[in-house]
Amino acid sequence: MRCFQLLLTCLCCAALSSPAAGDANWPRFRGPDGTGHTVEKGFPVTWDAKSVVWKTPLKGQGQSVPVIWGDRIFLTSAEENGKQRLVICVDRKTGKVQWEQVAWKGTPEASHAMNGWASATCATDGEHVVASFGKGGLHCYTVEGKHVWSRELGEFQSKTKRGTAASPVIVGNLVIQNGDSESDPFLFGIDKLTGKTIWKVDRPAREGYSTPILVPVNGKQELILNGDPFVAGYDPATGKQLWSCKSFAPRGEPTPTYADGIIYVINGQPGDVYAVRPGGTGDVTSTRMVWHTPRKNGRDQPSPIVSGDYLLVSNMEGVLNCYDVKTGKDLWKDRISTARISASPVAVEGKVYFIAENGQVIVIEPGKELKIVAKNTQGAEPSEVFRSTPTPCGGQFFIRSDRVLYCVGAKP
Repeated sequence: MRCFQLLLTCLCCAALSSPAAGDANWPRFRGPDGTGHTVEKGFPVTWDAKSVVWKTPLKGQGQSVPVIWGDRIFLTSAEENGKQRLVICVDRKTGKVQWEQVAWKGTPEASHAMNGWASATCATDGEHVVASFGKGGLHCYTVEGKHVWSRELGEFQSKTKRGTAASPVIVGNLVIQNGDSESDPFLFGIDKLTGKTIWKVDRPAREGYSTPILVPVNGKQELILNGDPFVAGYDPATGKQLWSCKSFAPRGEPTPTYADGIIYVINGQPGDVYAVRPGGTGDVTSTRMVWHTPRKNGRDQPSPIVSGDYLLVSNMEGVLNCYDVKTGKDLWKDRISTARISASPVAVEGKVYFIAENGQVIVIEPGKELKIVAKNTQGAEPSEVFRSTPTPCGGQFFIRSDRVLYCVGAKP
């Protein structure tokens, strides 16, 4: 057993350092390292409908983020108000649908109108693609569309009946899935090749929608998961909880971000934004919290993002705060959109891209005062809703509305 755990640890480290999982691909929610950053260059800053290389109508509706490996784009969708869940593969160069698989059929669970039944983003390692649908199960396919395995992990119900949204992540030979809920509050480690449970650990019986990230700590990796009532670090090979830091508000929702040895966290409901140093043991609230700053600014759904010396956090009403990453000082606060912002931002070549629900992409140059570089649109229909984070890859942005996928940028 110990040898198996050591092997998993090695695979976890290799997965994060492998060039194959580098910036030419966007293999999971918030990109290669889960922070929304790419080191690629050559992306457009301004565009309009004429800049759209192709657009592809998608079956059903969903808001999972497009993930990319090579020339394949993977996303999910739901038809008939959640009665049928789909995994879809689109050709990156042409926008043509390469394959579709019906992953699940059945009586749908309740879900919030802003959520739906296809919010969790796929994860891929270039050989497999994994999709999560909450009650609709966890499903694995080859990148060519061949079914490998399917698992039902639980009902994942809460009193609020908001549904599920946490995305899977692939760590070596494991698929790790957050199951925060009141009915099945567990964090799962699933064998990527067989679908068998390798480990399963208890979580607080609270609703939660956050996706784990991996961070380096003293030559090892810690799995960081936001939640209610704390953010915690886990051993990704065994699921053992290593530490926890008490949060300032309910609703573990936005995914934390990481930069230069520090984790930055917000919680969904109004509450402090705070910074934590990973690597501790037990309750580290009083020992490893670097700073916390009051943030009574409405609902926080978009994940925070770090760009240079600045931490940017947008609330759902389109109001953006900029904090000093070292001290937590609130540098400025301003409105960047009159429309709601639900999606998480991405950082590209020193600029940060936010997308509003009406499809407008607001490009920010971080600094000591607000600087909006551009506001772009794709020529979408007024009825389309954009709650999916744009995917930067290969000098193009792949932007998904609830029912259309757009490719913007230079032609391949």
